Amino acid sequence: MGKAGRVVCIVTPYLLTVAALVCLIVVGLGSTDSGTDSIRDLYFFRADLRDLNGSQPIQNEVADVLEDLNLSVDDGDIGAALDEVQKYFNIPDFYNIGLLSYCEGNVTSNGNYRVSNCSSPEAEFWFDPVEIWNLKTLGLQNALPDDVSDALNVYKNVSKWMFVAYVIAFAATALELLLGITAIFSRWGSCVTTLIAIASFLFTAAASATSTAMFAVISGVFNDKIKPYGIEGHMGRNIYVATWLATAFSLAAALFWAISSCCCSGRSPYNHRHGRNRGGVTAEKAPYSYEAIGGGYSPQPPFQQTAAPQYPQPQRTTSYEPFRHV
Repeated sequence: MGKAGRVVCIVTPYLLTVAALVCLIVVGLGSTDSGTDSIRDLYFFRADLRDLNGSQPIQNEVADVLEDLNLSVDDGDIGAALDEVQKYFNIPDFYNIGLLSYCEGNVTSNGNYRVSNCSSPEAEFWFDPVEIWNLKTLGLQNALPDDVSDALNVYKNVSKWMFVAYVIAFAATALELLLGITAIFSRWGSCVTTLIAIASFLFTAAASATSTAMFAVISGVFNDKIKPYGIEGHMGRNIYVATWLATAFSLAAALFWAISSCCCSGRSPYNHRHGRNRGGVTAEKAPYSYEAIGGGYSPQPPFQQTAAPQYPQPQRTTSYEPFRHV
């Protein structure tokens, strides 16, 4: 019964740890495969370029580039010019940014976002619009506002820490599952697993908070500074649900691992200290009872006692006669 109770006690934190690991895997798979609907909808940030247009400084530079590309556009028709640039470079309507890669695609006539291609996953990934949007090729690498450039530089540096935090959280959660097996047999196993679970929770919470805060800032900068150019920024939803669920599961698992290290001993409740009363049940001695000396051996007399002879009882006389009725 002791081991069975111990197993039941750690089932809850073990299942919570599994749930946290699954959520972290979902976050890592976001925007890595264009063929799976659920993965396509997992993104931290979306840059929407379907309403892209230009300002006067950019129009002049685009016109020069169009001349170099031998493309003919009517003077003053910046809309047609940008259309030609988009056709030449095949600029998609939107970009979904995940932890390890990004996906691109176009918006259908029904307003649905259809992903057509995803980049290869890479460590410490960050989305560089200057390179991905071919701004260097067009000579427009300095066209972005300073606030946007500063926000992108912060994003580049913070994304490295965010990637490391997610990797450590994933590794700690996986190690937590392995050590959780040892917790079945002893409280020491629960103590070690609890320490790993605390580390897993801290890094998972740090990664979730970093991604949420960072992309919230980037979304605000995009919508404030470059929305007039027709470029909007939107934060995702499903991937944030997954990362914060991983944080909640990790916290709950750490609490239950700590409880299992203090309670639910694997010893049988019938085992007493110093191994007393293991052979059976003993009865208490009654007071004033006889206890043989020498291991309970009582010597028998060498002879058989005979009953004492019985003599008639003498009649007792009294000094008076009993009263007799006549």
